[in-house]
Amino acid sequence: MGKTRAAITGVQGWVPETKLTNHDLEKMVDTNDEWIQSRTGIKERRILRTPGWATSDMCAEAVKGLLEKTGVKPGEIDLIIVATVTADMVFPDTANTVCDKVGAKNAFGFDVNAACSGFLFALATGAQYVQNEVYNKVIVVGSDMMSSIIDYTDRNTCVIFGDGAAAVLLEPRKDGNGIVDFVLRGDGSGREMLHMKAGGSLKPASLETVAAREHYAWQDGKRVYVHAVKGMSGTCEEVLRRNKLTSDDVQWLVPHQANMRIIQSVAEHMHFPMERVMVNIERYGNTTAATIPLCLWEYEKQLKKGDNIILTAFGGGFTWGALYLKWAY
Repeated sequence: MGKTRAAITGVQGWVPETKLTNHDLEKMVDTNDEWIQSRTGIKERRILRTPGWATSDMCAEAVKGLLEKTGVKPGEIDLIIVATVTADMVFPDTANTVCDKVGAKNAFGFDVNAACSGFLFALATGAQYVQNEVYNKVIVVGSDMMSSIIDYTDRNTCVIFGDGAAAVLLEPRKDGNGIVDFVLRGDGSGREMLHMKAGGSLKPASLETVAAREHYAWQDGKRVYVHAVKGMSGTCEEVLRRNKLTSDDVQWLVPHQANMRIIQSVAEHMHFPMERVMVNIERYGNTTAATIPLCLWEYEKQLKKGDNIILTAFGGGFTWGALYLKWAY
């Protein structure tokens, strides 16, 4: 028998019904469909409007669908990790709430906050429990309700983001398939270019911070773009090099859906044809931690057992990285 690896054995996504199109945004801010599509590649995004619902509810829907799809019972789950920057509350962790909502009574949970790289970081973390044979069934969820922290008077950010969730099941495999390698990086100085100014211990919420509209995501888009392309392509190339692979050996590149220009630039740097790059940004926009698993969910039927797949992301903080896996089913 070979080495135990953590393999994705199921994937399921969930997005809200409400669509916010570019034409809808034309009525809200000074923008238009052509401007948005040419700069981001986005046509529409989903927005959670269900009263009383939050990030945990989107996670729960994705997890329930995953359990039904894979035939796994809630009580069999050992651990749920949720990657998000839009937790239901400052505490408790959203993952613990998800455990309760799906009936995973024997599981514990925790959140990972690495912004748009969150799913990548959470997936690498969950894999450690499985490959070291501590747990047999770990669920990793990427989910964000970005509409809760987006300023819909700021045309530079409100056109980009959407809401959604997707979950994967990790189980041990000894047939060579599963998560093979990853490279994760961070640079805290990047917080100056991509952050939310208030709401944390540095600048707690007050009448003044609310009036100043400091509880929304903010970024220096041009500078972030440069760092994102360099970071994602650099870690992808490092993972390929470490595993003696070329772009020709990889069946799919799965980049974080931040911006179509970034996706294309990373593909070009890697000499990777766009027909083998997973893209769904035109329908969902940037769902932060949910983009990569939503891509895997939508492209699932095109994946074959043994396919070499590279996941890559870049997020606020800065955080970034790449992960190499062999598809398990």
